[in-house]
Amino acid sequence: MATSGVREDKYRTFLYGEGEKNTKWRFGSPPNYDDVNKLFEEGRTKVWPSGSLEEKVQNLVKTWEMEMFNKTCFDDYKSVDPKNYTFSLNGRKPVTLEEKRNLGGGYNTFLQTTLPEKFRAYNPAEETVDSAHVAFTTAFPRGFALEVLQVYSGPPVIVYKFRHWGYMEGPFKGHAATGELVELHGLSIFEVDEHMKVVKVEFFFDRGELLGGLMKGATLDGSTAEAASTCPFLRGTG
Repeated sequence: MATSGVREDKYRTFLYGEGEKNTKWRFGSPPNYDDVNKLFEEGRTKVWPSGSLEEKVQNLVKTWEMEMFNKTCFDDYKSVDPKNYTFSLNGRKPVTLEEKRNLGGGYNTFLQTTLPEKFRAYNPAEETVDSAHVAFTTAFPRGFALEVLQVYSGPPVIVYKFRHWGYMEGPFKGHAATGELVELHGLSIFEVDEHMKVVKVEFFFDRGELLGGLMKGATLDGSTAEAASTCPFLRGTG
């Protein structure tokens, strides 16, 4: 049977196609999620029926995450309403997209902390969006997969429980790879408008669950850690 030859991602929209021909991608082209999709399919604990609310929420979250991490122009976001969108972590004051960018974007937004700097195993104040991305994609070369474990309410206020996981097969911030499974569990609230565009996001989780799993390996010397952080292979994250 002939195929169209048009590339698609079965879990994410707004990634390929005519609508993305002018999209400004962080690394110059659309990210490739083949590895993380394989990790997801091999390690997920739930297989939601096609067309179910759970599947729709899971795909929305994956699409939202893809856009947040990989599109550099707010006007290219299609899963959110850029003018009204706000993000909040663990009950903190909501921030706009521009304020989120000023926090460092990407992983830095999710790893905000009030700990004194000397106690920060990972310090978002010292990381850029790119250095953070390299650190995590080096630690998780097969990606950091996401699944929705339960949906408590549907649109317009979507409340769901999630699980993120990956295998630490590369070093992280001066700690050697362990090869072990690293997981993060939490709750999130997505508020959408009448067009199913996200206008408000809230996340609740313990960042220590993630960072603790990444700090278990033996300490590397400075030269080894620095070399590892320059890994050029930037893969999908969720």
